Amino acid sequence: MAHVLVTGGAGFIGSHLVEALLQRGDRVRVFDNFSTGQYDNLTHIRGDVEIIEGDLRDNDAIRRAVAGIEVVFHQGALASVQRSVDDPVTTNAVNVTGTLHVLTAARDAGVRRVVFASSSSVYGDTPTLPKVETQAPHPLSPYAVSKLAGEQYCMAFSVVYGLSTIALRYFNVFGPRQDPHSEYAAVIPRFIDRMVRGLPPIIYGDGLQSRDFTYVENVVDANLAAADAPADCSAVFNVGAGARTSLLELAAQINQLLGSNLAPDHQPPRAGDVRHSQASIDAIRATLGYAPRVSLTEGLARTLAWFRHEKARS
Repeated sequence: MAHVLVTGGAGFIGSHLVEALLQRGDRVRVFDNFSTGQYDNLTHIRGDVEIIEGDLRDNDAIRRAVAGIEVVFHQGALASVQRSVDDPVTTNAVNVTGTLHVLTAARDAGVRRVVFASSSSVYGDTPTLPKVETQAPHPLSPYAVSKLAGEQYCMAFSVVYGLSTIALRYFNVFGPRQDPHSEYAAVIPRFIDRMVRGLPPIIYGDGLQSRDFTYVENVVDANLAAADAPADCSAVFNVGAGARTSLLELAAQINQLLGSNLAPDHQPPRAGDVRHSQASIDAIRATLGYAPRVSLTEGLARTLAWFRHEKARS
């Protein structure tokens, strides 16, 4: 049984990770400022976790949270490209300075490993598919720059201080508890939220742009595998399904699950949107034994069931 910390543990991905860590018997501490994370995400396990409310920009708070911890899962971040475009200074403060605070606190506390949540956005819009970890990054937004900086800090701390770090580049994660109502919401919760109400999904552009949609349980599996990797493993890995789906195909799959026939509402394309994205998962499969267990169709069905349950509850 390990004593672990999950920053951003009240968030969408973080709360799923907290659940899985508890299920395998770990002692879990959550650090969150609840600006985007939700207390509701932890209500059902509130008695089983220690919660520290604090901000990644507060170095003293981070040091208190890291004390006595064996593994840090650093999920906490401001996680929107558009938000970073609107306010790059705050994104940098939380995602870059905050990550530096986590790493220095982990180094000083003798933490065994830091697992860092990075993003496929570091690749930018390069035409090469699938994206391979060895290709040159080309970040196109302040958010992507902040995640790449976090990765680089992780690798530097591994080299300079001997702190084992693994950075995971997430590709378009989706699943239950993902907020559809934020102005920065991801495409799957936005589609489902509209389509369960009989409204057409809004697609910016022609809908042929494609993404590697990755169910949240697969991302949790990758984090657990990273935590358990050999002591000398410090690396960057893609975490995806290894496939890509266009937005038109996504809308069609949701229509099929709903038994509806809602034609997308096409709006003008948005500046800065990546055209295609797909992960090569060869490296993480070979090194950590990762393989996505939940398919896109199964993940959509589970997510849809959760949305219906929440709709009925409210």
